[in-house]
Amino acid sequence: MLNGFKDFILRGNVISMAIGLAVGAAFTAVVTGFSTAFITPLIGLATGSVGDFSTAEFAVQGAIFPYGKFLAAAIAFIITAAVLYFCVVVPMAKVQNRFTKEEEVDIKAALRDCPRCFSAIPAVASRCAHCTSEVEPDSEALSLAKLPVQR
Repeated sequence: MLNGFKDFILRGNVISMAIGLAVGAAFTAVVTGFSTAFITPLIGLATGSVGDFSTAEFAVQGAIFPYGKFLAAAIAFIITAAVLYFCVVVPMAKVQNRFTKEEEVDIKAALRDCPRCFSAIPAVASRCAHCTSEVEPDSEALSLAKLPVQR
């Protein structure tokens, strides 16, 4: 029983996930600090508040609603999401696209209906296999097929 737990903990993806969570928490703390120290006061100055709007609140029948804290957290979330998207997701997608191989196109996989008997035939076919009528090959399928030019 303990060997299975040890194998689970020492598996590479569990350790990577734990490291990712720790780095993510530290990054979130940095972004929250940046938002609280710089962005929130700038927005407070722009809106006419006294510098920091994170302490802004309103009261209804004695209940206090600190909406400034919510706005500060929302700004920190948007900054975190934008930085992660533009600095991690977009570059990783470009790297993955660079290393993926182009799949070969199977010219027989693209099907269309015969205009006479309505049976499925390959898009590059010039004659129906079912009714033997001549059909015009699909020009788009021919361009994807990269067939040699006929004389």
